Amino acid sequence: MIQPADLPDTIAVFPLPGALLLPRSRLPLHIFEPRYLQMLEDTLKTRQRLIGMVQPCPGPNGQGEDLHAIGCAGRVTQFSETEDGRYLVTLSGVSRFRVTRESSGFAPYRRCDVSWAGFERDLGRTEADAALDRPSFLNLLERFFTARSLSTDWEALKEAEDELLINSLAMLLEFEPEDKQALLEAPCLATRRETLVTLIEFALRGGSQEETLQ
Repeated sequence: MIQPADLPDTIAVFPLPGALLLPRSRLPLHIFEPRYLQMLEDTLKTRQRLIGMVQPCPGPNGQGEDLHAIGCAGRVTQFSETEDGRYLVTLSGVSRFRVTRESSGFAPYRRCDVSWAGFERDLGRTEADAALDRPSFLNLLERFFTARSLSTDWEALKEAEDELLINSLAMLLEFEPEDKQALLEAPCLATRRETLVTLIEFALRGGSQEETLQ
C-alpha cells in the first residue's frame, strides 16, 4: 500500500475525456499513441508507477486544452503488450490530487506538479454509505438500465459493497465529462451517490446530452 510520504510531487498525466478513475477502483486503458507509449515506459521505471487521470477542458477562446484542477492517480498494476505494439493497462486508483502547475520539459506527454493535501481519506479504508437505501437505489438503476437498453448482473449489484457499487457505476455509466468531474470531486461516498442519483434522474427525465450537472 502506498503511504502519503511515497506520493511524488510531479506525475505524468493522461487527459482522457469521460474516463473516470476513483480511489480503490480499477480502470482499464488501451494505450497506442506514441507519446503515451513513452509515458507508460517512463512510468514503469519509477517506484510508484503512478499515472494521473484528469479531465481536459477547452482552453481560453477554444485554444488548446486546459486541465481540470482535480484528477486521480492510479498505479499501473497490470499491463500486457499486443503483437502490434499496443498496451492493455490496468490502473488501480490510489488518490486524488490537485494540479498546482503544469511542468515544462522535453517529455512528449504532459506532466504536472500536484498536491495531495485534502485527499488523505483516499489512502484509507473502504468507505461505506450509511444513508444508502439500496432497494430504492437499485429500483432507480433498473429504470435507467431499461431506458438505455443496458444489462447487468443484478444479483452481483445487490451483494456488492457500498463503495464498489457506487464507484463502479460512477466510472462505467456514460455521462458527460463535466458530470464525471463532479463525481470525482464528491468529498465522500454519500455525496458521490447523491450526485449519481441526480444524474440518473436527470437522464430519465430526458435531459439533453449537451446539458451537464452544475
